[in-house]
Amino acid sequence: MNSPTHYVFVVDDDEHVRNALCRLLRSGGYAVEAYESASAFMRGADLTHVPACLLLDLQLPDFSGIELQRRLEGVVPIVFISAHGDMNTAVEAMKAGAADFLTKPIDACVLFEATGQALERARHLFAQREQRAEIQRRVDKLTPREREVMALVVTGRPNKLVADELGAAEKTIKIHRARVMEKMKVDSLADLVRLVATSAFDASGLLSLRSSRTRGARQRAGRHPVSHSG
Repeated sequence: MNSPTHYVFVVDDDEHVRNALCRLLRSGGYAVEAYESASAFMRGADLTHVPACLLLDLQLPDFSGIELQRRLEGVVPIVFISAHGDMNTAVEAMKAGAADFLTKPIDACVLFEATGQALERARHLFAQREQRAEIQRRVDKLTPREREVMALVVTGRPNKLVADELGAAEKTIKIHRARVMEKMKVDSLADLVRLVATSAFDASGLLSLRSSRTRGARQRAGRHPVSHSG
């Protein structure tokens, strides 16, 4: 049996509604997991394996759907479902990034359309996360010195200036730069800049740390012991 390529999570404390939604979604070809509360969802749902969206009831026994939305912080697209929703709540949910807001009872066509659109967004988010994770795996293979070289190279500095900044020979910087390009799997500086911009690599922070260390070393080097004759 093939593994699902996506999941639709249903969180609703009403067992009848929960089961009805699951049957309807499965009849439309969706892989579904259901939970009776927000805390049960947080304990049991895997949001990292495949693209997924969430059909979320507004009123739940432990904490509200809006609160769960805040805790998820945009990790998964959410379609709110509620018999209690009002315009203010709907506006709040949509402003916070909800994919849609549906009122019970829900028409099957409306449900399928909203779920399909949410999953399309989920696939886009999942692809972005996978790309960032792959880039991070490449960054993790760099040595501390190679990270420093990369942080300077992506600012446009030529090898000679990088060498001056790091107190190394230009020939050594060329070797480090070649290793960076190899480990990051890029063929050009433009590609490297793009990957660094996409990743969580903080080139500016690394440069700031490097600069503060350099200033500290220079200050220490400039101090001279005072001799006392007596």
